[in-house]
Formats: sequence, C-alpha cells, structure tokens
Amino acid sequence: MIRIVLADDHPVVREGIRGMLQGYDDIEVVGQAGSGPEAVALVAALAPDLVLMDLRMPGGDGVEATRTIVAAHPATRVVVLTTYETDQDILRAIEAGASGYLLKDIAPAELARSVRSAAAGETVLATSAATALLGRVQGRQAAPALSVQEVRVLRLAADGRTNAAIGSELFIGEATVKTYLSRAYEKLGVSDRTSAVRRALELGLLD
Repeated sequence: MIRIVLADDHPVVREGIRGMLQGYDDIEVVGQAGSGPEAVALVAALAPDLVLMDLRMPGGDGVEATRTIVAAHPATRVVVLTTYETDQDILRAIEAGASGYLLKDIAPAELARSVRSAAAGETVLATSAATALLGRVQGRQAAPALSVQEVRVLRLAADGRTNAAIGSELFIGEATVKTYLSRAYEKLGVSDRTSAVRRALELGLLD
C-alpha cells in the first residue's frame, strides 16, 4: 500500500485528487494539509510514502516544505502537483528535492502510474517540466569552463567582497585577483564584475 499525504490550500482540490486515487487498491490517502507547514507536521506524524505537494499556498510555500521534508524524512518522496509550469517554478521544486513535477490536468490513471513510479524511486515529470530541466542541463553543458580559482574569486565577488578582501581570503595579491576576474570576464563574454557574477549564476557555475 502506498500511503499519501495531499498538500493543497483548496479543500475541493484535495477532495478531487483523493477521489481520483480512491479507486486504486494499492494507494491510500492518509492525510490532508492546507499549507506547507501543515504538510511538514503531517509527514512527521504519519510517515507517508509520498506527498503530493502544491507549490503556492498561503501560510507556507510548497518548495520550502519540500526542502524540509526531503531533508528530515528521506524515506518520504515529494511530487509537486500544481497548475504552475514556469521554468523557474519547476527548477525551484526539483532543486528542493522533489521527485517529480506534475500538472493538475493529469488523467487519473496517469496520476496513479506516476504515484507508483515515484514511490518506487523513479522521477516523474510532466512534459513541460522535462523540457525545462533538459534546457537547464544543456545550458550547463554549454557553459564555459572556469578554473577552480576563477570560480572562487567570482563566488566572493558575488558576496560583495572587494578585490583586496578577495585577495586576503584566498591568500593571493590584489593584482592576481584582477587577473582571475579578467580571465573570467573573457570566458563569460562580459566586461564587468556584476555582469560576470550574474552570468555565472545563470549558468549554474556558482552553485
């Protein structure tokens, strides 16, 4: 039996999802939460196999709840079930540790299959989510190769450190810091520190 907690701020939506799943003998909805914090508390109390998590809920963001649940209860998997399909929403959810990203227009049979797959340790993704993640991977593959020291310098620059402070932190001279920054600018195709930091963050080079 796959034991599920539903997290959505709309009771009617929760009941609709429960109705979609109640016809399957191997799936049981054991709890319902109206916010992220409620979902975290229910997982701690019930130890379900899986949480179907909405993204945007008053009183507690679904992404933060996902991050908390995955960290504290690694045996419980979280699958986002939402109406939102922007790349930013998808990437935030997956980076928080979600095992899947589905949209609420999913058919009952497909939802049941996805629940089984996620509970078995697989990743389940709506087409839009898979496309967004593929784009992210391709972007990272196309990113220029910065050296370890160039990345360190840019990370400190992202924290607002001056060249002198960066040099002190890394035990190198200020002129050497400037050299590393210049090399990073050239590789990233930018001409200043702010643009370099922004571009490196966009490419996932400072994660």
